[in-house]
Amino acid sequence: MTTEHTDQPPATCRRLVGRTAVVTGAGSGIGLAAARRLASEGAAVVCADVDTAAGKAAAAATGGLFVQVDVTDSDQVEALFRTAYDTYGSVDVAFNNAGISPPDDDSILTTGLDAWRRVQEVNLTSVYLCCKHVIPYMQRQGKGSIINTASFVARMGAATSQISYTASKGGVLAMSRELGVQFAREGIRVNALSPGPVNTPLLRELFAKDAERAARRLVHIPVGRFAEPEEIAAAVAFLASDDSSFVTAAEFLVDGGIAGAYVTPL
Repeated sequence: MTTEHTDQPPATCRRLVGRTAVVTGAGSGIGLAAARRLASEGAAVVCADVDTAAGKAAAAATGGLFVQVDVTDSDQVEALFRTAYDTYGSVDVAFNNAGISPPDDDSILTTGLDAWRRVQEVNLTSVYLCCKHVIPYMQRQGKGSIINTASFVARMGAATSQISYTASKGGVLAMSRELGVQFAREGIRVNALSPGPVNTPLLRELFAKDAERAARRLVHIPVGRFAEPEEIAAAVAFLASDDSSFVTAAEFLVDGGIAGAYVTPL
């Protein structure tokens, strides 16, 4: 038996009025849902994506600004945050969310070095670059919230391995913890958001090619379903807002109970 979920967005408060939020990977999935949610709470949203069409659509949907960026390129990432600051006068929230989960990232025995490096660059190096280039703006302001997308696989092993993805998310988790400690007394909060499996195009594409892999994952989720992007976006909005003012250097799990489960309900 599964728990029902409604796709209707919840009523939101206006916790982010007057703030600027930069969202990478804003063109789809969690990034798009987060951009929508942050905008609904009053933030000016900068939608960053490598896909021009998707990024422009996200900006149109949120009333924000689109910036095309390759998050593995330091100069482009630096320009992203400079554009956000020059346009809106502050950079208050950075949701460093862009990532990939390609099918050629599999068992360590079959994953090639090129595939390994590509996933590390997009999932881990990009977060390093985004943090490196946004923190100076937040230091000058004396405040800011950085939210880095990790994953529940950063703390749990899986026999259905995606070895580089798992390693990259472990790196995001460790880096977020360290930055959260290092900059805590400068008013900068850094947290890692660790979603469980989310009903996004990325996950659907992966599982469409391997129904058995999807079934093996679902059985381990106590609530009996994948998350919806809007549920993860709600966690992003909390971490972006002053409601989480005493939360930093933390792993924020939104995984439907996976990490706490031994035997799941029938």
